[in-house]
Amino acid sequence: MIGAAGRRGDDIRSDAFIEIEPRSTGGLDLAVRSRVDAYYGESIRTQARARLATLGVEHARVSIEDQGALPFVLDARIETAVRRAGLGDGRDGAPARTVPLPAPSSRDRLRRSRLYLPGNEPKFLVNAGLYRPDGVILDLEDSVHHDEKDAARIVVRNALRAVDFLGAERMVRINQLPAGLEDLQVLAPERPDVILVPKVESPQVIAAVDRILDEMLADDARPVWILPILESALGIERAFDIATASPRVVALTLGVEDYAADLGVSRSSDGLESDYARRRLVNAARAAGVPPIDSVYGQADDLDGLREWGERSRALGFVGMGCIHPRQIPVIHDAFAPTAAEIERALGIVRAYESALAEGKGVVSLGSKMIDPPVLRQAQVLVAQARRAGRLHGSEPPRGGA
Repeated sequence: MIGAAGRRGDDIRSDAFIEIEPRSTGGLDLAVRSRVDAYYGESIRTQARARLATLGVEHARVSIEDQGALPFVLDARIETAVRRAGLGDGRDGAPARTVPLPAPSSRDRLRRSRLYLPGNEPKFLVNAGLYRPDGVILDLEDSVHHDEKDAARIVVRNALRAVDFLGAERMVRINQLPAGLEDLQVLAPERPDVILVPKVESPQVIAAVDRILDEMLADDARPVWILPILESALGIERAFDIATASPRVVALTLGVEDYAADLGVSRSSDGLESDYARRRLVNAARAAGVPPIDSVYGQADDLDGLREWGERSRALGFVGMGCIHPRQIPVIHDAFAPTAAEIERALGIVRAYESALAEGKGVVSLGSKMIDPPVLRQAQVLVAQARRAGRLHGSEPPRGGA
């Protein structure tokens, strides 16, 4: 059985096509064609032989068509082709880590933008951090064809070991359970920051993911968070129970396209069909003590529409949203940033609190108005958000702030 993996063609970049034909004797017959053969041909051959040896392949005809694949991609394509050819002895094919694990992701970190990246498209993974999203989503679900799920899983695993996402939170969207269980087995050991669980309709699904993570990461204190995606009427109605199903749940979000399909309607530009779901999700998330994150805006070229959507989304209580193209990132960051007037008012409240505290007063007031504790807390959170978003500078955070 011949095993093949990857992409080929003149329009392909940052990828490779591998074909492996098993043989019973004769060693390795390795043929390499590369657009950069003069510079890296020998390195490609050396790496291929080393990866095949690691996977236990001794006898095979191996053809490599390279279109500028980085080492982690070449390793992934070779491993996938080996598995598909029925070769190897079941050894772990993960390459050595070439970038250190970043600092653990905090529960309350900034999550304004999450850039979706198809897990089987290496060209999108390599430079994603340069666009400065708050998070990158290495996607194994909707953006990956069913026949390529195994290949995407290996590419994403290798990317988590080899790609520096420049401070972006590293998220992985697994497949809907039970198919997503295999994704967890392969990817949880790589310590992604967040696991996105799609099409969640019951708290039991989140509890199951939580148990698996506990079992797999029992000896590691590094947090791996869970972000449920609600994409159906039933999921929305159970939003609070889902949000409280695990202490790992770090936020709640929804998928508007699938939700609209579940309702039997088309998604509109004004979002009327998802208005109830979005409001319900915001309320459930806040009641559960986690932030709500909005869905994606599907028109990548309509930046004015995106800005309007983002501003309405923030007004509803969302803290961020997904994005499908890098050009959407700065627009989303602006839409979800506190305005100058909001920052000034919040600073006034925080200063009044600090002054009252210094004077030993039990009552905080601004002008002639008393400041209730919820108003103070909201102001402290907004000031902290403004500082984290770069809208406010200063080394001394407000006392008691987020």
